[in-house]
Amino acid sequence: MKDIAERALNQAQLAGASYADVRVIHQRSETLSVKDGRVDAFARAGSEGFGVRVIAGGAWGFAASNRLTTAEAARVAKLAVAIARASALAKTSDVRLSPLAPMRASYATPVRRDPLEVSVEEKLALLMKADGAMRRVEGLAVAESSLEAAVEDKLFASSEGSVIEQRIVTCGAGIEATAVSDDEVQTRSYPNSFGRQAGTAGYEFIEGLGLEENAERVADEAVQLLSARQCPSRTTTLILDGTQLALQVHESCGHPIELDRVFGMEAAYAGTSFLTTEKLGGFRYGSELVNIVADATAPTGLGTFGFDDEGVPAQRTPVVRDGVFVGYMSSRETAPLIGQESSGTMRADGWNRIPLIRMTNVNLEPGSWTLDDLIADTDDGIMMAVNKSWSIDDRRLNFQFGTELAWEIKHGKKGELLKNATYTGITPDFWAGCDAVCDARHWQLWGTTNCGKGQPGQTMYVGHGVAPARFRNVRVGIV
Repeated sequence: MKDIAERALNQAQLAGASYADVRVIHQRSETLSVKDGRVDAFARAGSEGFGVRVIAGGAWGFAASNRLTTAEAARVAKLAVAIARASALAKTSDVRLSPLAPMRASYATPVRRDPLEVSVEEKLALLMKADGAMRRVEGLAVAESSLEAAVEDKLFASSEGSVIEQRIVTCGAGIEATAVSDDEVQTRSYPNSFGRQAGTAGYEFIEGLGLEENAERVADEAVQLLSARQCPSRTTTLILDGTQLALQVHESCGHPIELDRVFGMEAAYAGTSFLTTEKLGGFRYGSELVNIVADATAPTGLGTFGFDDEGVPAQRTPVVRDGVFVGYMSSRETAPLIGQESSGTMRADGWNRIPLIRMTNVNLEPGSWTLDDLIADTDDGIMMAVNKSWSIDDRRLNFQFGTELAWEIKHGKKGELLKNATYTGITPDFWAGCDAVCDARHWQLWGTTNCGKGQPGQTMYVGHGVAPARFRNVRVGIV
């Protein structure tokens, strides 16, 4: 890996690059799923290659290859420089990078058990137990369970003298129960929807999820939802549990603080941002109880690493402080445009993709309430949990979310189960209505494994730490 990197950097500079970096990556992954008592899928995959990114003529160029030879490294480096020179013909200004001291370092995800070294038989036994517990519930139509693990070994080297080696280990698992009636289908997921809860950790993370212990309850809730009352349509007080609040943070805060979206450098997948630069330091994003950070150092967070794909060390960056917007996620190129240095959030989802500004772990800091006290303090409202659907406009302002289940709250007590629950809002108005956040005992990091961005598209693993919170005057139900 080091020979490839050294040759690529040397050739890029000889070809006229004023800056160059190279990432050499080896990725391995394994997925396993069970459906109704049978193995539904089993796959192992691997990928290796390298990507060379350069500045020449004041513009970026990028090229990549899966042929790990020094001759190929030289060819790809020269190609990246040629692409940069072609790009320079259409530039509006020269690329300028924030300063960065050379780094010679290494980082590895802390693990007790390498998830790829755990036998398939042990993993299958865990999934089968959860599957069997779900299928014991009368009326359940489909039971599914799955897990995934991956290890990425990466070498980053730059013409500025950085050489950084990292091993990032990710894994996660989940279950899903589906109940069917003559005219309706209801699904319940655990620990989270869309496949699994995941983090940067070893197999002990999966063992600690309690899939079997929660399987029967989750299946029973799926069956109960078939006969549950429809969520009413009204303006009310809303409590969001951690699973749903994590996605709320992701969509209405995480994406709009990506500085490339703010400048229009990237606009794919519901694209720009309402948090434009004149708002930095003075715009009221939410109530004084709202404190949000982007933290790439949080243990087990799915957006946790040692260094980003520009060699910038992982950081903890304030985003919203006491309700006021104070910070962006930035790169070495975008940070100087607002007089700052990179916040270390550039990542690519593989060796053949150029890095983009991506969320790390965008977390809502805990408050002071217990969940029981928060419910008891709510005279009339609805509590929603586990995301089912989402929609948000291309400036990240107007949104609508649907959840798998909800409960009516009456006179401080959690009551009747409700189905097909939805809520809608406008981002700063919604967060301005936040009047309570639960404490650190309820705070948990949730992993999002399907964050899309870029063209060609890239899928990134990101995290969100949250505790349940309450919001006033929210429109719920069909608008």
